[in-house]
Amino acid sequence: MAKKKAFALRVNEDMIKAIEKWAADEFRSTNGQIEWMLMQALKDAKREPKKKED
Repeated sequence: MAKKKAFALRVNEDMIKAIEKWAADEFRSTNGQIEWMLMQALKDAKREPKKKED
């Protein structure tokens, strides 16, 4: 599994409430939902991270 790096993220209150609701609807944590959203955006832009060979 890829190493994770923590960082602070400031988000508009209404936006985080919408993300929290979406996460609950998808049975994900808020953090998991944000990670999923970011990965989808990277895939759509064809900029997803390259997979490392073991």
